[in-house]
Amino acid sequence: MQHHALELDGVSKRFGNLVALDGVSFEVRPGELFGFVGSNGAGKTTAMRIVLGVLEADSGEVRFDGRPVTHETRTRIGYMPEERGLYPKMKVLDQLVYLAQLHGMSSNEAHQSAQTWISRLGLADRRGDEVQKLSLGNQQRVQLAAALVHNPDVLVLDEPFSGLDPIAVDVMSSVLREKAAAGVPVVFSSHQLDLVERLCDRVGIIRAGRIVACGAVAELTEGAATKITVTAPLAPPGWAAELSGVKVLSQEGDTTVVELAPGTDDQTVLKAALATGPVREFSRTHPSLAELFRNVVTDQQEAR
Repeated sequence: MQHHALELDGVSKRFGNLVALDGVSFEVRPGELFGFVGSNGAGKTTAMRIVLGVLEADSGEVRFDGRPVTHETRTRIGYMPEERGLYPKMKVLDQLVYLAQLHGMSSNEAHQSAQTWISRLGLADRRGDEVQKLSLGNQQRVQLAAALVHNPDVLVLDEPFSGLDPIAVDVMSSVLREKAAAGVPVVFSSHQLDLVERLCDRVGIIRAGRIVACGAVAELTEGAATKITVTAPLAPPGWAAELSGVKVLSQEGDTTVVELAPGTDDQTVLKAALATGPVREFSRTHPSLAELFRNVVTDQQEAR
């Protein structure tokens, strides 16, 4: 099966005076996990609903395989809405079979696919239960199965990890990785930035309806300062204070944490530390996605 990119190009949407999306553009490539992050009300859900055709954009375009998304294309999207949309009184298996057939699968294919996902997601002993009787975590698993059961060409998942226990998070992560490895473009929004950082090839950060940063996490954090933790048991207090391009953030006992100005060579810090005696630890940490997110979002607010 040929896989294609999902593109948002200059998508804007207003609700009365509220600008929900302001010229949002990004691309989710085949086989890529793309994390879509932003505070509540930043526009993530609105963007996803426009991809799905639940909402219409005021301007801009959503394309799949280079062509505008149509009703036919939308049947090939696996969608997991943030406000979960399952039939509460329907049994798990029946519901998944029904949804698969709705997306054009034959009865036989639908049953096979439903059974596959039910066992994959650890729901085998719940297949005959009504959805409303399941725990929230299990309802979440059924909702993911509903997004996957018709073997979609694109996955669009709104907060798929919210309310999941750690084991279900692992199951969900491995399913998304597997889908991406098979060439499917996968976009999901999440508040769990450590998870996004671990899973995603690229991220887009949206703030007040605008994309304020987009790229691989390593690229986005590249310009930021690097922190280094140095443990040197014999180093005197203030040993790093005079080094150029180096700011001492803390010194507790024999451990010092410094921040390097962009372009400063970390080897100068190591040499200075070794000059004091043995070095037990020398580790650098790049800023996390959470730090980047805070910086980008607060910079933008201050700039207004």
